[in-house]
Amino acid sequence: MSVNTRVEKDTLGEVWIPGDRLWGAQTQRCLGHFKIGSERMPFPVIRALALVKKAAAQANESLGILAADISAEIQKASDSVILGERQDEFPITPWQTGSGTQTNMNMNEVIANIANRHLGHPLGGKYPVHPNDHVNLSQSSNDSFPTAMHLSYAQETVTGLLPRLAALAAQLRKQAQRFADVAKMGRTHLQDATPLSVGEEMGGWATQVEQAVRRIESGLQEIYPIAQGGTAVGTGINAPEGFDVLVCERLAEMTGLPFVAAKDKFAALAAHDALIGVSGDLNRLAVALFKISADFKLLASGPRGGLGELVLPANEPGSSIMPGKVNPTQAEALAMVCCQV
Repeated sequence: MSVNTRVEKDTLGEVWIPGDRLWGAQTQRCLGHFKIGSERMPFPVIRALALVKKAAAQANESLGILAADISAEIQKASDSVILGERQDEFPITPWQTGSGTQTNMNMNEVIANIANRHLGHPLGGKYPVHPNDHVNLSQSSNDSFPTAMHLSYAQETVTGLLPRLAALAAQLRKQAQRFADVAKMGRTHLQDATPLSVGEEMGGWATQVEQAVRRIESGLQEIYPIAQGGTAVGTGINAPEGFDVLVCERLAEMTGLPFVAAKDKFAALAAHDALIGVSGDLNRLAVALFKISADFKLLASGPRGGLGELVLPANEPGSSIMPGKVNPTQAEALAMVCCQV
């Protein structure tokens, strides 16, 4: 065995692992069998899964099935992941098993190794903190990973997307009021039609954004019920009574979001209808923003040989050979993001 590698065993046998990495055998197997693309599991999902592990450790300790010292080490290790200090230890592609088992085990192995190294034990020894018996206690990939998906969507939406949409809608409303009395030509099929004001045109954009926000906020209500506690198939086998409620309480405290235990964990594990719903909400937003960006590019076209009704900010040069040219680069970038969504 090289000094730069170590060997670990799992239920299938021995696996060679880079000596300084915090992941374990199942993560290494995944790296060998799922060489698909260059993407990694998004950090918001990794962070959410670490929050699940921290909340689970607190719940298991409260229920008397996890020693306080082991729980404390799991929580400290989870915090390190949550803060983004261990991103290089999660190298797995999203293109893997459908249940997220490899990412769940990646998390279990990393947290256990952080804890054990902190306690002065070698990497890969699984002592005194075991990735399955302690970090994954009362859990399964089948409930932990869906919970992480719901958690990451809610956090990214509430703390990131919605405030930015609110700012966009407010700015559009402000501009609509500013130009309320500026008359312009209305158009249908790109041909001249009856007049309207610039404020009315911009107000329409603001309404599109506001309507999309209301739909996203409504969709969040189906995201807050989570699968945690259903374990393998929804029955909750190997999870003590009350574990699901305690985890939800801890997650709600840590995130400030109203997570609750799903009433039907069979549905929460076996289907992801709520995520399909919010995907539609984001598609609606993407179509609205794409339309707004297209309007902006058309109205700003020219300026001398096109419509030239809006003046583009000169944020950067628009050409490598035409001095003074300005392009609708922000609107184009927005359109690209919309197409990706």
